[in-house]
Amino acid sequence: MIENSFAISATFIAYLIVMLSIGIYAYKRTANSEDYFLGGRSLGPWPAALSAGASDMSGWLLLGLPGYAYAAGIEAIWLAGGLLVGTWLNWLICAKRLRTYSIVMDNALTIPEFFARRFEDKSKLLQSISAFFILLFFLFYTSSGLVAGGKLFETVFGLDYTTAVIVGTICVVSYTLFGGFLAVSWTDLVQGLLMAAALMIVPIAAMEGSFGDLSQALTLKNPELLNLWTDVKGEPLSAIAIISLVAWGLGYFGQPHILARFQATRSNKDIGTARRIAVSWTALSMAGALLIGVVGILYVDSHLGGDIKDGETIFMLLVNAIFHPVIAGILLAAILAAIMSTADSQLLVSSSALAEDFYKQVFRPQASQQEIVKVGRIAVVALSIVALILAMNPESSVLGLVSYAWAGFGAAFGPALLLSLFWKDMNRNGALAGVVLGGVTVVVWKQLSGGLFDIYEIVPGFLFASIAIIAVSKATGGATPAIHSIHAKYEKQLVELD
Repeated sequence: MIENSFAISATFIAYLIVMLSIGIYAYKRTANSEDYFLGGRSLGPWPAALSAGASDMSGWLLLGLPGYAYAAGIEAIWLAGGLLVGTWLNWLICAKRLRTYSIVMDNALTIPEFFARRFEDKSKLLQSISAFFILLFFLFYTSSGLVAGGKLFETVFGLDYTTAVIVGTICVVSYTLFGGFLAVSWTDLVQGLLMAAALMIVPIAAMEGSFGDLSQALTLKNPELLNLWTDVKGEPLSAIAIISLVAWGLGYFGQPHILARFQATRSNKDIGTARRIAVSWTALSMAGALLIGVVGILYVDSHLGGDIKDGETIFMLLVNAIFHPVIAGILLAAILAAIMSTADSQLLVSSSALAEDFYKQVFRPQASQQEIVKVGRIAVVALSIVALILAMNPESSVLGLVSYAWAGFGAAFGPALLLSLFWKDMNRNGALAGVVLGGVTVVVWKQLSGGLFDIYEIVPGFLFASIAIIAVSKATGGATPAIHSIHAKYEKQLVELD
């Protein structure tokens, strides 16, 4: 338990009141399902960029990535570099095209709905299967945020882990339930700025007068900590290890909660500005997270006399050791911000999959806008309960849970989305084959180990899905004239909206 928790508690409560106030205000602005799931497509470049970044990074940015750097040294740069390049390419390649195409597709609100309309899938099979994979992988992704919340409240307040996870879940659900996408996006703007500030302040404060030259101190501790090509034991990193780390960048093209920010941006002209903001924010935040990990190695060695039980708590330990309780409360609220900013987005996308892609399409095609929003809110509660159950294991790794869900989305939706935006001859059968094979490959590959099976499952999943889409589309006659017409309309609209 962190000392002086009263001051920290007061800071946390004040922070939550501000977030809930934003949620209540957004509730008054939510009139229909487009408002609830995409905020009426009204996001400017700053909220769009920081909401995409904050909803992407989650608790793993302040817990998982510093914990990995704490354990592995600058080897973690491979992971951070892959993610930074992935962020840039996603905004550069996908953002404008997806926003335009989703508008052309009769204002498609979700990725499964976009696929169904893009390929004129009257059977709704593609939409339903896509929604199934969203629900499957988001349960693991959301549970990772709840695990991070449990570690936060357990460390700060000394709560039992189970109680800590429940408290964190209530915090996330409370404003997502009412405000929907606007609440999520506006709070993400605040949370993204708070996360970036914390990640820059903490390592600088920890280094102030403590270790002299950082690289020299790390070299004395263990020179392998500064070697990009070896692990901390001095063993060379294998090609499989490096590819697995860099390949995290592939995941960006298939993350529904990030892609929703592209759809929700108010105009194509804002995309370029949003891209520059998003990439800058990501670069600064990940650099800070890596620094926290490596500085933490020296701090623990010199001040705490050895090692710590859970490397993913290094950020919290540094904050408590260095700062006044009030400042510590603000900085620790950044972890809560990271957790809330991602878990709320995940719950919202999952609820949209249930409400728009299952309930409306399969059970109640005639459902009103108000009914869809109501079902979406019920889904938020139901899905959070399932994720809560998955998060109850105190031994769970935040980064481990995120890596599985990240690979699942990247392989199931990344190739299908990229090819659907660029390749006019892709058809419904190819899209279906890609989504299914990508998702199944990740699930199966995760269970295997040894040799080639040690490579991160997103790599084979992405590769097999891409091959399946091209092969099956060609084998089944390619796109129909109607689909070619849709693609031509999209290309024309893309020019006009520029």
